[in-house]
Formats: sequence, structure tokens, C-alpha cells
Amino acid sequence: MAAEQDPEARAAARALLTDLYQATMALGYWRAGRAQEQAEFELFFRGCPFGGAFALAAGLRDCVRFLRAFRLQDADVQFLASMLPSDTDPAFFEHLRALDCSDVTVRALPEGSLAFPGVSCRVPLLQVCGPLLVVQLLETPLLCLVSYASLIATNAARLRLIAGPKKRLLEMGLRRAQGPDGGLTASTYSYLGGFDGSSNVLAGQLRGVPLAGTLAHSFITSFLGTEVPPNPMLAPAASQGPMVDLAACVEAWLDRVCAHLGLGVQEPHRGERAAFVAYALAFPRAFQGLLDTYSVQRSGLPNFLAVALALGELGYRAVGVRLDSGDLLQQAQEIRRVFRSISAQFQMPWLESISITVSNNIDEEELTRLAQEGSEVNVIGIGTNVVTCPRQPSLGCVYKLVSVGGQPRMKLTEDPEKQTLPGSKAAFRLLGADGSPLLDLLQLAEEAPPQAGQELRVWPRGAQGACTVRPAHVEPLLRLWVQQGQLCEPLPSLAESRAFAQLSLSRLSPEHKRLEQPAQYRVALSDKLQALVARLRAGGSS
Repeated sequence: MAAEQDPEARAAARALLTDLYQATMALGYWRAGRAQEQAEFELFFRGCPFGGAFALAAGLRDCVRFLRAFRLQDADVQFLASMLPSDTDPAFFEHLRALDCSDVTVRALPEGSLAFPGVSCRVPLLQVCGPLLVVQLLETPLLCLVSYASLIATNAARLRLIAGPKKRLLEMGLRRAQGPDGGLTASTYSYLGGFDGSSNVLAGQLRGVPLAGTLAHSFITSFLGTEVPPNPMLAPAASQGPMVDLAACVEAWLDRVCAHLGLGVQEPHRGERAAFVAYALAFPRAFQGLLDTYSVQRSGLPNFLAVALALGELGYRAVGVRLDSGDLLQQAQEIRRVFRSISAQFQMPWLESISITVSNNIDEEELTRLAQEGSEVNVIGIGTNVVTCPRQPSLGCVYKLVSVGGQPRMKLTEDPEKQTLPGSKAAFRLLGADGSPLLDLLQLAEEAPPQAGQELRVWPRGAQGACTVRPAHVEPLLRLWVQQGQLCEPLPSLAESRAFAQLSLSRLSPEHKRLEQPAQYRVALSDKLQALVARLRAGGSS
């Protein structure tokens, strides 16, 4: 299976990013003569994260990249040889050298799909079919690629639901992420889950995530106010008229701003003002101010206004301010009042609607407060609480065998949560007349698909018995993405998957969308699948 010219293919995951027991099982399969037996595994999760009722499927793009590049290099095989018994037949290692995913088929939920688990009944995120030895080796890397991506996307979706559609959400958590790979994954899939952009430059370069960023407190504290800009001159925005000494213009505006605010002209910090001037000279069309390095009301705000008004006089418009400490909601309201007052006083109408960005360890509770009616906050930057998922650090995905050689396999255990569903399956979402989901149906792949308007007898998991349902619409859930190693259709772009996720969430009922104590979504089995489960339970899965 030839890998495409994709710079991220090897970066997604390497073949030995796996658990040792995958290699020991591979040797066991090979010695038993079972390496080429056709097998099917399903990747799914057992419970929705964060106490919610849904998850967003993510990571498929990375999985496809990994599969298309999968190959054990000579150094990989040599290392495995050093880990396995010294008398292992060399022919096994030659077999490993020839492995690729040219015989692997993958069906999966499209990225951005809503996924729901039920008691012992889950629509898989991925179905992986192929030679037993190969698809067994794929378990750990596929789990690694899907689990964290889906967790991040789901966390981001929850934060988007809290913020509502009008607030801009920025992911700013790279420095808090679990390593570089975790940082790139978090920036990518927080965008898929509903964030508007990221500070992560690599995510912008590799994944096309929109970027946002301004300046840090270190930039401001590096200035004392005694620095002389090598070129303080700035041309008007329309490029007509003489160049102006921006620093001198700012000092003139500072007198007027301080007089209006009732401040002494010596109160705003000189170094902070010099930093703002330096930044404005570099970014006259995108000037933003970080206000809380010294004092928001007595320094950061008047210094910002002096620079913004000086730029406005030249035809430029400052784009916003940021707060990174204190009571963010209250300060934003106070700043907006000052903006409106200054806007009216100096007849700069654009000033009153300047964007206010806030950050500082914002979690779901604080986000709820910032998103309330009457909040003057426009943009919210979230770092730690989106990339580390502190409420639940793992989605708990598993990868389970469901058939070998065309025969169904089922894990039986006293714990119903850990029982698996046997056989190759298809999955459908049954929808009401208004397009809202009624339930997800799992059935054997050999069964005819359900039809809109057809009455169906189904077995909801956790219920006492069967019930009937008549869907107005039926959507197949699992799509064929890779067949015998070949990509069947182009993968949607990240932006397209993001739009699909938001559409999916918009169709979800309010009771399932609730973030606390939501109604549990129903997942059901067909008659035939229910009968197979009952037969295998009675016979001990044989």
C-alpha cells in the first residue's frame, strides 16, 4: 500500500507506537498459521464523557494517514527481534517486513458525527477488517489516534454550547498540553468541536486551523518608556498625506484621554505606553492592547485609548483589548462603558464596539458566567481546560474482535458494560419528521437496511423488551472510507467536518444536549442481532 506524498503521514503515528503484546500476539498468530485469516475489529467507547449524553467522533483523518503510511522499517523489525525470543523463526521477521495495509478495509463515522453509547450496545467509531495479524497490530495506534481527538472535540463542543453561537472561542492551550503531539491534536480537534481558532502556529500550517494571537505581558514589561523607536513615523491608512510621528501623537491624545477620565497624565505607565506604540507601529491595522500588566483602569486602558485614538486619527482602527486577570466579566463591563464614553466624546463611533477578549484559566463555570446575557465579552481564550480535559482525561475507547473467518465472536463477562456485540454490523440513525434523532439502530450487515415509514421492531439496550418505531427518515452512519488499502472518497476538510459537527449538534434535542443530567440517547438492536446475541450467550460465544 503506497503512502501518498503526505508530510504528516509518518507524523500521525509510527508503526511501533504500540503495546508490546500486539507484537507477541502477532507471533502467536503467525505460529498458529492464522496470520491471513480475515478478521474484523470495532473501535468504540463505553460511556459518554463529562457526564453528557453525546460524543463527537474525531481522528479519522489521522487514522487514514497512518494506515496509508503503515510499514515496519528494518530498524523496527530489528528492535522487535531483540524483544522476542531469540529462537524466533527468521521467517516471521520477513513476514513483518512485508506487512502493509493493502488488505485493510475501514468503515467509520464521518468526523464530526454524534456518537452515543448504550448499555452493551454502541455504534462503533471505526470498523477495521483485514488479515488477523495486521488488524491486531493496528489496535493501539488507532485507539491512540481516535480516543484523544474525540475527547477534545467533545470537550470543545460542550464549551461551544455553553458560550452560544455569538462568542468567539480561541484555543490557547499549547503550553499546557501533554507534549507536542497532544498540543497539535488539541488545537486541531478543538477547532472541529466548535472553537473559532487557535494560537498554535503549527496547527495553522499543517491543519489549516485559523490562527489568532497578540502579545504577552513580557513584551510590555520589556519596555521602560525611555526607548526611542528607530522609526516612529507612520503613514495614514489611505497612504495620502504626510507621515506622522505616532509616539508624539499618542502623547497628545494621552492628555485628552486622562482629562476625560479624571486621571493625572503621569499615572499611566510609560513603559506600557511605549510597548503599545511599538506594537502599533508593527501592526497599525491590527492593534490590540493587553490591559492588565500594571493597572487596567489607571494605566492599561488610558494607554490603549491614547494609541487607538492616535491610530484612528490616521484612519486605522484598533481591533481589541485583552484581559488576563481579575473579575473578567465586571472589568469588561467597565471597559465597555469607557469605550462608549470616549467614543462619544471624541466622535470615534467605531471605538464603542471594539472587541474585548478575556483569558485566565476559564472553565465551564466561568464560561457560563462570561456568556450570560448582558456580558460585554466578545472573545474568550481557553487553554488548560480545553486541552487537558480535567473533568475526564480519557474517553476510554476500546478495540474489540467481532468476527474471524466470517464467524461472529463475542466477549462474555459478568459485567454487562464489558460485553461486546458479535458479527459484522451496519448502523443507522432513525429520525423523526422534524429531522431530530429518535434512536440509533445496530443490525447485522447482511440485513436489509431499514426504510423510512417502515415500522420496525427494535431492542433498546437497557430496556426490558422490544418496542416498535416508525422513522420518517433513515441515515446510514458508517461509511466506507478505505477498501483493500485504497481511499474510497476524499476525506472532508477540517472546516467541513467542523461545519458538520455544528449541524449535527443543532439537530440534537435539548434534553440530550443538556450538559448536566441529560436524557440518555437510545441505541437499539435489530431482531436478528438480538437473536444472535442471545444464542451466543447461551452457547458461551462458541
